[in-house]
Amino acid sequence: MDFPELRFKDLVARVPIIQGGMGVGISLSGLSSAVASQGGIGVISAAMIGMNEPDIAKKPEEANIRALQKEIRKARENSSGILGVNIMVALSNFAELVKTSIKEGVDIIFAGAGLPFDLPQYQTPESRTKLVPIISSARAARIMCKKWLSRFNYLPDGLVVEGPLAGGHLGFKKEQLDLPEFKLENLVQEVVAEVRPFEEEHGQTIPVIAAGGIYSGEDICRFLRLGASGVQLGTRFVATHECDADMAFKQSFIDCTEEDLMIIKSPVGMPGRAVRNEFLEDVEQGGRQPFKCVYHCIVTCDYKKTPYCIASALANAKKGKLHRGFAFAGQTAHRIKELTSVEELINSLRREYVEACS
Repeated sequence: MDFPELRFKDLVARVPIIQGGMGVGISLSGLSSAVASQGGIGVISAAMIGMNEPDIAKKPEEANIRALQKEIRKARENSSGILGVNIMVALSNFAELVKTSIKEGVDIIFAGAGLPFDLPQYQTPESRTKLVPIISSARAARIMCKKWLSRFNYLPDGLVVEGPLAGGHLGFKKEQLDLPEFKLENLVQEVVAEVRPFEEEHGQTIPVIAAGGIYSGEDICRFLRLGASGVQLGTRFVATHECDADMAFKQSFIDCTEEDLMIIKSPVGMPGRAVRNEFLEDVEQGGRQPFKCVYHCIVTCDYKKTPYCIASALANAKKGKLHRGFAFAGQTAHRIKELTSVEELINSLRREYVEACS
């Protein structure tokens, strides 16, 4: 017995695990190529990917596009596996990032932080890039399928259903996070049921991917039995040698307790889950870090009222400067106790999966 394959039409991953896209700079070519090489789907996050480019402050859009090209090409050099790019719909340069990803021949685009109603319009006749929205409800699944069919005669190649235990920005209101009806187990089954009529009418399989709070091989077994075709894990891949973040960032996961995981009000207008630290405590107490917005990276960010620049805070954290930023993390981060390799992690998940499903 082994993991089942994960199929997006003609694209087949031998391991049904998607590594979640983590910005700013947490999942780049290093992590994504390592996951792809192990048979999973490695994902580069496009969110402020150009933070290290010399002209990021003067020409942020050009710097981000250039950096995305570099990371895709570097990942391709290091792995022949399946490579995806995660692009937030709320990014001000969403369209250009999508066009660049398709031009560079990425296998899959994952699009969340908003519903990507116009994503299929960027496809080219020769493109084989699969398009997979990230959603948080069966209603969103239905809306996406109907919109894409009516506008482009195109059904999503898959759907990632992200529950309220995920790290980073969440597709729920703060008061919804602990309600039983929003548990991932319920959301997955509802989305699987919602897309079934579309699959039957159009003769196309729409794989549903469970995401948010999945930690073990036993979890993978449970969600696949609930009808999911695969799972997405982000937090578990942070404490790996190949993760692109500084060791101090990884260590914050290893050291955190369950009480350290907190819900913040993000400057972009969404709740987010992060590891508590002095930076966030200062913000909670009304502290401000005055700044001039030069990136204009998120459409929904009210930079005139926000107490800090989230792009700078996340970039600082990625570089290990946690006194000037913070780490987004999923609810399972406190269970991580050591640094490991991507290969060791996937092998342990496989053993747990086989044991749980036998």
